[in-house]
Amino acid sequence: MEKQILLGNAAVARGLYEAGCRVVSSYPGTPSTEISEVVAEYPEVYAEWAPNEKVAVETALGAAVGGARAFSAMKHVGLNVAADPVFITSYTGISAGLVIGVADDPGMHSSQNEQDSRHYARAAKIPMLEPSDSQECKDFAKLAFDLSEKYDTSVFLRLSTRVSHSQSVVTIEPRVEHEIVEYQKNAPKYVMMPGYAKARHIVVEKRLEELTELAGNIGINKIIPGSNRLGVIAAGISYQYAREAFGDEASYLKLGMVWPINPELVKKFAASVDRVVVVEEGEAFIEGIVRALGIEVTGKDVLPYCGEYNPIMLRELIAGEKADADAPTAAPARPPLMCPGCPHRGIFYTLSKMKLTVSGDIGCYTLGATPPLQAIDTTYCMGASISSLHGMIKARGNDFAKKAVAVIGDSTFMHSGMTGLLNIVYNNTPATVIILDNSITGMTGHQENPATGKNLKGEPAPILDLETLVKALGVKRVRVCDPFDLKGSEAVIREELNAEEPSVVIARRPCALLKSFQRGPAFEISDKCVGCKLCMRCGCPAISFVNGKAKIDASLCVGCGLCAKLCPTGNIVEAK
Repeated sequence: MEKQILLGNAAVARGLYEAGCRVVSSYPGTPSTEISEVVAEYPEVYAEWAPNEKVAVETALGAAVGGARAFSAMKHVGLNVAADPVFITSYTGISAGLVIGVADDPGMHSSQNEQDSRHYARAAKIPMLEPSDSQECKDFAKLAFDLSEKYDTSVFLRLSTRVSHSQSVVTIEPRVEHEIVEYQKNAPKYVMMPGYAKARHIVVEKRLEELTELAGNIGINKIIPGSNRLGVIAAGISYQYAREAFGDEASYLKLGMVWPINPELVKKFAASVDRVVVVEEGEAFIEGIVRALGIEVTGKDVLPYCGEYNPIMLRELIAGEKADADAPTAAPARPPLMCPGCPHRGIFYTLSKMKLTVSGDIGCYTLGATPPLQAIDTTYCMGASISSLHGMIKARGNDFAKKAVAVIGDSTFMHSGMTGLLNIVYNNTPATVIILDNSITGMTGHQENPATGKNLKGEPAPILDLETLVKALGVKRVRVCDPFDLKGSEAVIREELNAEEPSVVIARRPCALLKSFQRGPAFEISDKCVGCKLCMRCGCPAISFVNGKAKIDASLCVGCGLCAKLCPTGNIVEAK
């Protein structure tokens, strides 16, 4: 059989294809994004970007009840958005297989928290599989569909950043088609009103008993013998770390199904070793189950709750061995920066200059909180900028609205900002909302959205008109500005802040990394630079300060000219 080296996410996509999945609906979120991008390349699979994770899961559920194998992917915080339909899938069950992919982000490489999605599996009483390499990513995706159909439930496929974004060898197999299951009307199963839901809850509990029994003999839960002096219980990337750290010096209970966990399997393994250690990033999820069985275990008493693990850490904290002085250390920290030519830079420079309170949101523009711009005061979750600004104004009075704004990206606005804006209109709050329209979903890697004119497969799609949408929500004052027109943008923002009603400013300029972006001539700084450092205040990574003078790296400069507008002496000009 053919073998390929695949990214973990690409291997999941291959598994979906081979399993006969027909419908994929997701919302982009690192580290899960590539699953949907890759599966969209298979013509046999309908794949789409939904406006948010809740819509994505509801779409996949509809497809599964409608008789087609379906999948939905998201990152861990996206699961919060999708939680309502996810919990319901446990009660309704499915007609054809339904798999929900969730990618956690230990270490918060691109996230606002280190949430552990395994708790959702336990709370929703949905089985969860967790692969540890790319081959398992493919195999577990296929297995998840089989379990879904056998036990009439949705199934979680949990990934993490290192599994999603590492590569290993995968065996490629052909697609196995699954015909559309005939749809049958069944209100007691699919209509979740109290009378029907009570009966379905009994089904859920019975199923959980069956799945717990299955977890004791399913092949992906296996004991790997080694030295009986140390027994390690682990899953996913934590198993890989432990195996690299201890090799044959330990025996392992490798869990491929992390919920439910079979108590007898754990007891059997614990009885075969002298010392039991649970290695798991995030919460003490498995450890808590082991302790509840009365088994003495080492876990979070020596291992951290925060951040990622590595083999060197495990040798030190579990085996008590100090790391070799010559062992590799962590790479130097690289502070996140907005790209050269980023249109958000102009708006955040203006907001910082105006000394406004800025309610921020999730996206590239979150970087407006860092020096030297330091424009953003708060960032919570997708869509929260608008709602929280509304709350601040209600708490502090309408005078506060004259010195505060909310900023949100175009994609984030469509994800979960529209209802917050509707709330502002409905409650007549004189808030100013700035939509940063860079014509793409930026931070997760340029995914299409309803305002770009293309769908996930790159096909033409209707273009959402933000101005028309905002007006339809009841906003009468809608302005558009160019974020690189510093004076014009400031004038527009000041005028809207003084309005006695809700207003929206759309700061529109395309992302500088778009293929369609027209790069202008690079700028340079003359020898007459007086060293005032005003150009440094825009935070452009193309500008440095050397020997008392500013300098522009021509290889990074995209010719946006923002720095030239900041130079009081006119010494920044287009390069000759």
